[in-house]
Amino acid sequence: MAADPPGDPAAGAVDAALAEWRQGDCVLGEHWFVARHDVTHPLSSAAKAAAAEGAELGETQVPGLVVVSQTCDIVRSCDERPYVEVCPLVEVDDAVLGEVARARRPALAYVPAFHAQRLVADLDRIMTLEKPVVAKWTRIAGHTSDAEARAFAHALSRKRVRFAFPDDFTLFARKLQARLSDKHDKNTDEGWGLRALREIRVQASPQWDADSVELFFWFVRNDDQADFEGKSWATLLAAWLELVPQSGRFSSVEGQVASLEEMTGADYVGSDPLDLDSLSLKRAPR
Repeated sequence: MAADPPGDPAAGAVDAALAEWRQGDCVLGEHWFVARHDVTHPLSSAAKAAAAEGAELGETQVPGLVVVSQTCDIVRSCDERPYVEVCPLVEVDDAVLGEVARARRPALAYVPAFHAQRLVADLDRIMTLEKPVVAKWTRIAGHTSDAEARAFAHALSRKRVRFAFPDDFTLFARKLQARLSDKHDKNTDEGWGLRALREIRVQASPQWDADSVELFFWFVRNDDQADFEGKSWATLLAAWLELVPQSGRFSSVEGQVASLEEMTGADYVGSDPLDLDSLSLKRAPR
């Protein structure tokens, strides 16, 4: 029987170079994000510049790239999995950085390693590269703990699976949304309370498209922040719920401040996360 052909030494070198790479790892320096566009209707500045020269591919220089492929696919042989997906790193201001770190901006993902540089992953843009390109990069770990890796993976999944709230709920919740955004960083009891929340979730009964809907807001606090000096959680909860009084289809509005341990699995999976990017109209109001 004939012997198996020897492995491709170049492929082996690529596999070895990527063996330590993980989802969320990054590269910095002079890098370019490439996207195809319609030369007759370019939208971005890069597309317009390329279209002016008749090119269908527009390049945008970015400060770095972050790998978003799953770790198991990154480290598998390039003969089996030849591609890696990356997103560009973009610089944001301090306010947006704080919102991204709190998972309030699904279009962006927090990269702990670049907090000081205010660089985050732009999940709206994904580019596919062959692994030999990545193998030549100098790897920078995007995170240093299992918790940070889990949070990055959660940000990637949230981008794809986040719930599209009905337009009338979006209008209904805008006062609450504005309040949370405005008060979050204030040096007040309310600001402290908002910073102690890990997420806000909304549950609709019997379902979102019913003629009459009962809403329940879950203000999910961090497990180690049960209480604080000043205003009580009950006082803050009452103030927040005043911003969403029952009206229209929303016949009942209630809420609770709770930790994850105090919620049931049914409460969590039956509710939808409320974030800044999810509250957007699917069409312009008339």
